[in-house]
Amino acid sequence: MLHRPHLLHRPHLLSSSLTPFVVPFVVGRSKGGLTTKIHALVDALGNPVDFIITPGQACDLEGSDAFLPNITAEAVLADKAFDADERVIKPLEQAGIKIVIPPKSNRKNPRIYDEYLYKSRHLIENFFAKLKQFRAIATRYDKSARNFLAAVFLVGAYIWLN
Repeated sequence: MLHRPHLLHRPHLLSSSLTPFVVPFVVGRSKGGLTTKIHALVDALGNPVDFIITPGQACDLEGSDAFLPNITAEAVLADKAFDADERVIKPLEQAGIKIVIPPKSNRKNPRIYDEYLYKSRHLIENFFAKLKQFRAIATRYDKSARNFLAAVFLVGAYIWLN
């Protein structure tokens, strides 16, 4: 099973006994093989603000569950995958944040959204295009989630500075 944390035994610097610690790999299995999703929060200019990673087969809404409680933006732009009333739409409405998420095609009561503002969503796509220019990120060289997420943050800082 790929989701279970693996226990490694490493000596602690201050003791002679071996202490186990958990290293999650956050690698998911899908049709394309082993994958990982990077969820990013960017500002209005497309600069990265925060990241989390999940296994590849995980729902996109897991990323929104982590980001939504701390969002302080005036508007949230996202794609159709985030058109979920209970997990995304209602919490954003209660916080007074403008929602710019197109409705799914199978929605019974389609919501109205700002199509002009939605065109700015290309900034997040541009950010991911820049992120994938780094081979270690695109092919996931690092096995542990901690190292991979650290590499994503490092590349995000590099993109922010350029």
